Amino acid sequence: MAVRIRMKMMGRKHRPYFRIVAIDSRQPRDGRTLEDLGTYDPMVPKTENRVTLKPDRVKYWMSVGALPSENVQALLKKHMKKAEDAAAQAAAAPAQ
Repeated sequence: MAVRIRMKMMGRKHRPYFRIVAIDSRQPRDGRTLEDLGTYDPMVPKTENRVTLKPDRVKYWMSVGALPSENVQALLKKHMKKAEDAAAQAAAAPAQ
């Protein structure tokens, strides 16, 4: 099975909202997904708050051969480091 990491469109007319998902490449855009990996909301005013990711799951899917779409690749390049730092801080906070 060829797995892709791409965006699944949600929301409504004039109010787009996307989920970043791992999905079989043969499924339609809004078809059945394997796993939700994050969200992208282009209507949020602050640019750094538009994307939320699960960096450990994104890395897992890429390690087993999932290929990101062009748009998702751009989002990952821009926001993955921030998501990894946030996940590390969340993991370290309960330990204190």
